[in-house]
Amino acid sequence: MASRALLPPVALGLVFAGGALGTLARYGVSLALPGAGWPWATFAVNVVGAFLLGFLLELLSVHRPDNPERREVRWFFGPGFLGGFTTYSTLAFEEASRTDLGTALLYGAASLVLGVLAALAGIRVAASMRRRRPDEAR
Repeated sequence: MASRALLPPVALGLVFAGGALGTLARYGVSLALPGAGWPWATFAVNVVGAFLLGFLLELLSVHRPDNPERREVRWFFGPGFLGGFTTYSTLAFEEASRTDLGTALLYGAASLVLGVLAALAGIRVAASMRRRRPDEAR
């Protein structure tokens, strides 16, 4: 029995390329926002990434027929760029590394709550853009 890839090779290439660029973007944010007592860079990329993922998925997926071009954009930007840009492993490490339990809990809760709110905001922004252009809604 021949094995079958879960994703076509083009999808893997798009995810890889997007992930490399997202990781470079995250590194750039870490240089611009050094963490002085609070891991601002990780916090910022995760909240911004949640917004962008909500925006992307609403814009590309909801109420529109899927097609190869949309899938490729989704692969590049979703698990690719945004997967490399956001970093929940670093969030977990930074939270576990906090010596003050209160700060660790605040950091985890703020990241979670603001991430969910940012994703919802991204969905609303994309939905409002779609409502303004009803000719492209279907």
